[in-house]
Amino acid sequence: MLTAVRPYASAGHARITLPGPEGGYGRAVDGLEGFARTFLLAGFRLAGERGADPGHLAQWYAEGLAAGTDPSSPDRWVRLDEHPQAKVEAASIALVLDLTRPWIWDRLTPLVQQQVIDYLAPAVGDDTYPRINWVWFRLVVQTFLRSVGGPWSAGEMAEDLATHDSFRRPGGWMADGSERSYDHYVGWALHLYPALWARMAGAEDLAAPRRASDTAQLDRFLTDAIQLVGADGSPLIQGRSLAYRFAAAAPFWVGAIAEVPSLSPGLLRRAASGIMGHFADHGALDERGLLTLGWHGSWPRLAQSYSGPGSPYWASKGMLGLALPADHPVWTAAEEPLPVERADTLLAVRAPGWLVSGTRADGIVRVVNHGTDHAEEGSTSGDSPLYARLGYSTATSPLLDEAGWVDPLDQSVVLLDDGGRATHRTGLRTLSVELQDTADGGHLGVGASVATAHWLTPAAAQEHHGSGYVGTTTPAGRVTTLSLVRGPWELRLVRVQDLAAGQDAAALRLRVGGWAVSGPAAEPLAAEPLAAEPVAASAGAAPGAGARAGRVTSRIAAVLGAPIAGTTRRMDATPLGLAAVVPWLEFPVQVGVWVAALVELAGTDRAGREVPCTAEIEGSGTVSVGWPDGVTTRTLLDSQLSGYANPAARSSFGTQRWDSISKETA
Repeated sequence: MLTAVRPYASAGHARITLPGPEGGYGRAVDGLEGFARTFLLAGFRLAGERGADPGHLAQWYAEGLAAGTDPSSPDRWVRLDEHPQAKVEAASIALVLDLTRPWIWDRLTPLVQQQVIDYLAPAVGDDTYPRINWVWFRLVVQTFLRSVGGPWSAGEMAEDLATHDSFRRPGGWMADGSERSYDHYVGWALHLYPALWARMAGAEDLAAPRRASDTAQLDRFLTDAIQLVGADGSPLIQGRSLAYRFAAAAPFWVGAIAEVPSLSPGLLRRAASGIMGHFADHGALDERGLLTLGWHGSWPRLAQSYSGPGSPYWASKGMLGLALPADHPVWTAAEEPLPVERADTLLAVRAPGWLVSGTRADGIVRVVNHGTDHAEEGSTSGDSPLYARLGYSTATSPLLDEAGWVDPLDQSVVLLDDGGRATHRTGLRTLSVELQDTADGGHLGVGASVATAHWLTPAAAQEHHGSGYVGTTTPAGRVTTLSLVRGPWELRLVRVQDLAAGQDAAALRLRVGGWAVSGPAAEPLAAEPLAAEPVAASAGAAPGAGARAGRVTSRIAAVLGAPIAGTTRRMDATPLGLAAVVPWLEFPVQVGVWVAALVELAGTDRAGREVPCTAEIEGSGTVSVGWPDGVTTRTLLDSQLSGYANPAARSSFGTQRWDSISKETA
């Protein structure tokens, strides 16, 4: 990877401008990103080899440092006070200069050292760093400056640490700011930087009183994160910046560095190497050895507006393990199987509002989402397909074409007006996320949320940073969704609580969308129609529809109510293949009446198999469900729909987990 980028470096090595369309911030920023993000990888390699440097990485990048920080150089870097993106890249440069101090910094001439200090110095006194994961960019830079005699501010460093602490949520999770922003940044930023910063030369006295707490938070988070990795090594396809790909491995290497007590070195390496292997096996590096904007291969639509050709090299964080020497336990221990490789797993993770179900038979991990939308409760923006869908998995991608942003279809519950326009649910309120005991000694995942459904007319200009679209909204009504999760199945119960003034139930429809499956041969299941318009179910059969891509199947079937069923195909809508197919049901709108659908995602060949499931809502307010595996469960609806009695008490909630080996609940 490091050799492959060198042909695209400037004469002084300061800028590495990779091929591809110019990024949203211009070529100068593209070149800085290319240098800083590959410098991360070079630094990890040097540190792990204890300075052994057969590829002359130290000298090559030292020359780039000299040219980039020289104000008179033709390929000088964009300064921190010239463009905000320079603040991000400066943190990578400072981090690696500290990590490789004996082999790069200590060998720079006094002139170049002063140039570097001068380049980084504008971070001091700059109050424009957003109060999200960016606080670490200012903190890391000031910590390095402190260690080399440069300017720094004790007050600003304390402020940034306090801001980071405000991100803490139950169970070791962190939100990237005040919004319900839960994604891979929790691991590759909000847990990564504290662990690496604590080992910087300028942080020792500041980090000492925090180390135990930060490690405990990381340890607790990793016990959940390890269960979000599919057996094939795929991380969850959810959240922004997915073009960083195997950066998702970073928190597992951080766990090894911090020596977390709950996960063994062999298990941490299995997760990290599995993620790396997944992308290596699926063509993440092109024929030139370069990372492109995409997921497996190139798929430019995955980029945010700020992404450029060098942006994907934040994936270097996923190779942090190279900073550990070959005799470290994470390299010498035998790899251990992932949780989903050992048994079926089920978690209720209350910080992001997720029910997580992994199935050993196919190795797929699924998330049913009742709490994450990259917004705050009460917001009326549009749904981001990266955050606000009801489900995400390691085997599927949400629809990310333009329609995916304005017309929620896959893994959604929407009201449709007479023109077919779909509502959004961002701003939802989480009502319940927990595990319930079942008669067979296992557990049932139970999650619920209520949304003020609203139609969105998008504004002409959008930021494209991962949040849902903004615009003008029209209220539609309140919709409650309750999910019962068991293995590959979710029984999704939906009730329209009420309609907004002026809305007529007879003019509306209620659409429940299933999982989108994508691939070169994505197609509806046999005898289940493909249509953009409703198709009636065959006589005598419960309405249902399904789709297949490879061995991954998606099904949805009516359990309560009388809908019509169909499937919709979208082209070039996901990074997993040219075609994507989504099965769905459409119900008439009856205010106050429950409808239910069985939603299934499975990675085994289930062609032609009916999915038997029954549900009955008893007069006592209990839903009794007969599952396809023969187990019957009973869930009291009122207790799930009352919501958290005291929202301020949510901080006491952690994660419940169960697997079919230990059958333990934590």
